[in-house]
Amino acid sequence: MATASEPASGWPAGTASEGGSGPLDGRVALVTGAAGGIGSAVVRALTADGATVVGADLHGAGRHRPLDVRDPAAVERLVAGVEATVGPIGILVNVAGVLRAGPVLETSDADWAEVFAVNATGVFHVSRAVARRMAARRTGVIVTVGSNAAGVPRMHLAAYAAAKAAAAHFTRCLGLELAGNGVRCNVVAPGSTDTDMLRALGSAPAAAVAGSAGAFRTGIPLGRVASPSDVADAVAYLVSDRARHVTMHDLYVDGGATLRA
Repeated sequence: MATASEPASGWPAGTASEGGSGPLDGRVALVTGAAGGIGSAVVRALTADGATVVGADLHGAGRHRPLDVRDPAAVERLVAGVEATVGPIGILVNVAGVLRAGPVLETSDADWAEVFAVNATGVFHVSRAVARRMAARRTGVIVTVGSNAAGVPRMHLAAYAAAKAAAAHFTRCLGLELAGNGVRCNVVAPGSTDTDMLRALGSAPAAAVAGSAGAFRTGIPLGRVASPSDVADAVAYLVSDRARHVTMHDLYVDGGATLRA
């Protein structure tokens, strides 16, 4: 672990996980939502592949740098600070997200706004700040962690699904605009994953696997929910040179749950 700080600019002290040798050796990665299940798994996977990883999270403390992705000024300060003290960001993984579940007719304006502010607008804020720098250097990779709910209607998840759909399509549009600058942008869309967010839905893994006819939800053909590392491995592939000819792609990691509808 290496500590980097820039007191003169007011940049808060933080840490970067330094990887060893691997396919991402020498690259700096920024991961938002790094304190959560999928986010922390992405940090571990990219570090294992050799990247120097800066984790950021709303509840950043100690291992992660504090960041509210809803605040564009805070995003710009963090990105500028990472580039000044750690190095040029070559990889961005947008993981930060919130869930507000419930029927549409009972969804408050505040809940709808909060879900979009984090899951969609937050992706825009961070991607814009990092992409400006990547485009100038004519290299870089951005991956947004979305959801399979972005492509298939889900009961009681309208706000979450709509925000994730917005983030996914934004990421693909960004990939089209930046392709000429050598920057790739892709989406990883998990299904039910063994995280606190799944448990917040009150859904046990066995129930997710079985599905629910009453909720018009298929089960999971592979017979298991994903682990955070399953999602992180997909991210690690997309940010690597093994995926150098892959951009504007939406990779579903859901055990076949959506039947790739």
